[in-house]
Amino acid sequence: MSRVAYVNGVYAPLTAPLISVTDRGFQLADSIYEVWAVRGGRLFDAEAHMARLNRSLAELIIAPPMPESSLWAVIRETMRRNRVTDGVVYVQVTRGAPPTRDHVFPAASVRPTVLVTAKNLERTALAARAEHGVKVISLPETRWARRDIKTTNLLPNVLARQAAKEAGAFETWFVDDRGFVTEGTSSTAWIVDAAGHLRTRGLSTDLLHGVTRGALLQFARARDLVVVEEPFTIKEAQGAHEAFISSASNPAVGVVSVDGVPVGTGKVGPITRILRAVYLGARHSPGLD
Repeated sequence: MSRVAYVNGVYAPLTAPLISVTDRGFQLADSIYEVWAVRGGRLFDAEAHMARLNRSLAELIIAPPMPESSLWAVIRETMRRNRVTDGVVYVQVTRGAPPTRDHVFPAASVRPTVLVTAKNLERTALAARAEHGVKVISLPETRWARRDIKTTNLLPNVLARQAAKEAGAFETWFVDDRGFVTEGTSSTAWIVDAAGHLRTRGLSTDLLHGVTRGALLQFARARDLVVVEEPFTIKEAQGAHEAFISSASNPAVGVVSVDGVPVGTGKVGPITRILRAVYLGARHSPGLD
């Protein structure tokens, strides 16, 4: 079955040429995106992801492209047409396609472009990653100063993720000029430190406000884990009991080594496994499947 995308009111094959060459998302990365995990046919943390999409639009002064209820309908229909039960939904909104390329905002008559896709993910690969953990490398922070906005301006992330692949790792953690980890190329960074405290960097413009991060923090606190929202160094990560990453598609996946140094026992730790199991057992949005 060929995959189907929604673009500005049209459902068409994924390869259909429906985006204008002058679209600002293509020309200038003047666009935002959001990703929902789908598990068992349900959208996880649905409302929180929609809230973050709306926040990103507001920060870039892009008008909402349609009523929220209409976007939910498009998301559900795109899932249905692609028969997605365990995968992800991707929504991208650009500032639109003006007649000519220019850095300044186009006229108000230029409507935002809306793109929605959905696909199933390989469950076997996801399960293996969760069971065995992943390796992480580190690189200096090279991204812009508003990492809290989920924009498609991802070139530094792409280069860092490629560096991880070439090093035989899965993810790269960015390190700021003070020596602290900010986040991964597409994930939140966590450790269970030498004191047994669950640590992840506090929210600011330095990193994306992870939806899965927020859910995991709630679960951890509900289970009386000591949670510390403050940054950590690569050395602290290497000396931690556990480390893990989180994102919509990879909730609580253990990190078994950082820059070649084993973390803890070099295997996925018990707190990581517990948080992942609790999250997958509890997070869904009734009424949106």
